[in-house]
This record gives sequence, C-alpha cells and structure tokens, in this order.
Amino acid sequence: MGESPGHVHFVAICGTGMGALAGLLKARGVRVTGSDLGFYPPMSSLLEKWGIRVRKGFRAENVLEAPPDLVVIGNAVRPENPEARAAIDERMNILSFPDALHQLAIAGRHSVVMTGTHGKTTTTSLVGSLLLHTGRDPSILVGGFAVDFDGSFREGAGEHFVVEGDEYDTAFFDKTPKFLHYGARTVLLTSVEFDHADIYRDLDHVKEAFRQLVSGMPPDGTIVAAVNDPNVRDVLRDAACPVVGYGLGDDADPDWRATSLEASAADMTFRVERAGAAPVAAKLPLPGRFNVENALGALAVVDSLGVPIEESVPALARFGGVKRRQEVRGEERGILVIDDFAHHPTAVSGTIQAIRACHPDRRLIAVFEPRTNTSRRSIFQQRYAEAFAGVDRAVIAKLPDGPIYSATGEVSEFFSSEQLADDLRAREIDAVSIEGVNGIVAHLVATCEPGDVVLVMSNGGFDDIWDLLLKALRGS
Repeated sequence: MGESPGHVHFVAICGTGMGALAGLLKARGVRVTGSDLGFYPPMSSLLEKWGIRVRKGFRAENVLEAPPDLVVIGNAVRPENPEARAAIDERMNILSFPDALHQLAIAGRHSVVMTGTHGKTTTTSLVGSLLLHTGRDPSILVGGFAVDFDGSFREGAGEHFVVEGDEYDTAFFDKTPKFLHYGARTVLLTSVEFDHADIYRDLDHVKEAFRQLVSGMPPDGTIVAAVNDPNVRDVLRDAACPVVGYGLGDDADPDWRATSLEASAADMTFRVERAGAAPVAAKLPLPGRFNVENALGALAVVDSLGVPIEESVPALARFGGVKRRQEVRGEERGILVIDDFAHHPTAVSGTIQAIRACHPDRRLIAVFEPRTNTSRRSIFQQRYAEAFAGVDRAVIAKLPDGPIYSATGEVSEFFSSEQLADDLRAREIDAVSIEGVNGIVAHLVATCEPGDVVLVMSNGGFDDIWDLLLKALRGS
C-alpha cells in the first residue's frame, strides 16, 4: 500500500474510477476534494455519502485557493481545463488516475486486472467477491457499485488487489491505455471488439492496445482468457506467460468450460468442466449466458490465485451483483422497470436475451439512449437493428445536438435514431424514436400495460428516467 498524501484534489471526480479512488483515500483519512461538470447516481450519491467536498464546474481557484499535495487528473479532462492548467503552471504534483491508483493503492500487492470490451465491472466484482467470501481479504476498485462491498472500493489486508482495467487512454498527457499502468500479474481478458471510436481508428487499433498488455505480462504471470473469441486468440499470440482458456458449450475445448446452462427468473445454473476433474454444479444469481461466461472466467482467475473450486463455487452463489447491471428499479401498476448499462450492440443483445429468458411470458419494451462517442456514430447502425431481436417494442432516444469528440479524425457519419426505429419496424418490432426524457416517459405511461417489462439501457444518467417513469406510473 502506497503512502497517502495529506490532501488530494480530483479533477473530474465523478468518473467511476476517479470517484472510487477518492473514496478509498477518504476512508484512509486523507483530505479529498474534487470538481466536475456532471453529477448523477450512483457516484454523486456515493461522494455525498463519503463526505467528499465536490465543486461543480472547473475553475483555477479550486486548486489555487488551498493547494493540494497531489492533483489527480481524469481522462475526460482536456488540456485547456483551467484546473489542470493551473496545476501544471504552478508545478504542482500531478498524476493521471491510473498512475495515482497504482502508486497509492496497488503497489506491493498482487495486481489482478480485469480487461476486455465487455464484462469488466461484473468480473471485477465477481473476483473480488469470490476472494472475499473465501477468506482472502482482498482490496478492490471497480467502475460501478458492487453490492458485496456496498460501494466501489474495498481495502483489505490480503495480498490481492482486484481492479477494472479499461482500454481507454490514460490522460491528455499520456495516451497509453489505462490497463498498462496497474502492474498486472494476473489478467482476465473477456472479449476484444471495436469500441471507443473517439480514440481508436478500427478493430486492429484496439487489438494493438491489448497486444501491448499481453506482451508486457511477466513470465510468472497468468492470463485467463475467453479463447472462443477469435479476436482474443489473435491478441494472445505473443503471450509471455501461461494462458488459461475458458468458454461456453460442448463444442469448445478450453481449459474451463461451462455446460448444461439453465435459466430461471432468479439465477443461472451450469456445470463447470475441467480436464482431468469431475464436473462441478454451480449456481449464479444473475441472468444471462454472458454472465455465466463472466462467472466461469472469475472462477478460473481465483483458481489461479490458489482458491480451490470447492471453495469458490459455493461463494459464487452468494454474489450480490452490481448496480445498473440488470438492476430492478421498481414495479408500479404491474410494470417492472429494469436498468442496465448496456450500450455496445453486443452488450445490448446479451442483456435483452438475459431479460427475455427471465421473463419469457411478459411483453418486453426496450428503451435505449445512444450516448457514447461510439454509439452516436453510424459505425454500429445495422448491428443495433440486429441487437434488439427479442424485444416486443423499442423506444430509441433521439440524439442530442452537438459535436462528437474524436482523436481519430472529424466525425462525418452519425447514428440515426429514426433509422434504427425504421429498421426495427422492418423486422416487425414496434419501434419509435422520441426526443427528450419527458416525451419518452409520457409515451411509456400511455402505452405500457400491467405485466410489461421496461428495460432501460444507457451508460449515463439518462436524466434519472427510471425514477421519473416509476413516479409517473404511480401517479397515473
């Protein structure tokens, strides 16, 4: 554990990783301050709960009035940010978020890094939970609210630090991927797809980042990887350490397999099969095939860390999940409202399939906000039309006006909410494109019926649409 400075200021504190590190340092007794432009749950609520002073807006005086010992600069911060500029001009001690996390929290621990285009938050929480419930007392930092830790971080006395490793770039002054900064000794690689179109040109550019991680692993490290994914296999070619493969289905031949998957409204059951070992029955209190794959990878990770399957499988059944991952927000008038973070078409498809399997006899209405720099482009226009297979109705939020940030060239082709609605109707899915949260809520209140399931998918605050919808249903 690195020695903490007396006062740390976070520029863009409401990012999930930034906020979690701020909370960890606050729990140590460090004076923590921060600033940001946008505030929405769960991070805004957590910062308030932790008693961290946060200022809205970026102003030079936020760092000049009471100069901190360290300024941590988030990767959403641009070079012209007045706080970042003031800290640099005054020669203050500055660090990117990944470097601060490594120096202040991970250094000296066995770094267990969860990576991949999908599933990072869930697998980070899973591995941390399995280590916790088997008595290993881990530390963890996750980009979400992990129910088992009642938050997004935990500092334990055990040897392992489990961290979510994003492929996004580190800071405006360091364009390397964040996951390269954590000193990984064990890596879980769940998937490799094109995403983050604002910083990556194409899939090959994304692969380059993962190849850097793989080739930089120490010889005594371990990579646990979803080897059924051809993109994953591609980036593993230059692995400098042992690779443990995992995957679903009888037709696969990795080291760890999940077979005999069965879904219910509450959980998934499956068999864990390994070469030379008897199959083990497992239960996961989350829906969806993709979550079984996440759980299988987590079991393989903790096995590599010395946790036998006889301990980890019972612990798996105790997993509490992650907020905003298929989270039930409430039910009014017999209409169930579910919140999910899905935004990439692969995640959208997986989430829809999981919710459909949980509620096969109920009408499923999907509400989607195309909010990310990637989803606001036309890159996945057709793939989104395919991803919504399985819903009965879809409501697509219209895109906000304004430019899309890009480090890879000017954006000229934009995603069309109206086109997606047209494409879905051509597939015989009732679909509409609606501008504004109030309009979406009014439409849902007017058209939903008892028994419906409303699945809201967005990686942002979406103007608190879940509560607005539940309140409107309650009052109608």
